[in-house]
Amino acid sequence: MRQSLNKYIFAIVTTVMALTGSEAFAAIKKEPTDKKSMTVTATAYNSIEGQTDDDPWTAAWNNRLRPGDKIIAVSRDLEKHGLTNGAKVRIEGLPGTYTVRDRMNKRYKNRIDVWMEEDLKRARKWGKKKLKISWSR
Repeated sequence: MRQSLNKYIFAIVTTVMALTGSEAFAAIKKEPTDKKSMTVTATAYNSIEGQTDDDPWTAAWNNRLRPGDKIIAVSRDLEKHGLTNGAKVRIEGLPGTYTVRDRMNKRYKNRIDVWMEEDLKRARKWGKKKLKISWSR
């Protein structure tokens, strides 16, 4: 009985808020985040000489990379889509969430680089592939 009453009250309050144009109701309607997704070329990189600059454990925005971090670098054209320092990204085929902490040379377009620490064998096995990434703005 009490549960039915709560549902009834919620329905009335929601209807009144909708009819009055309440800002609170507008905020409720906008609650789902603006999810974005796209298909990109994905490669891998390592913190080893020849793939990075003088300090292979410091990324482009001066973030210190630590073993175990799930990090990606993005091509600069993806930054305009919200893929900037600290953005959280899901990558098709990989578990968990990755953080954008590095950026690629300006010659690359529509591309991400998955950081694989110093594991060159794993990075080579990963190769180059097209896959879907998703994130919230």
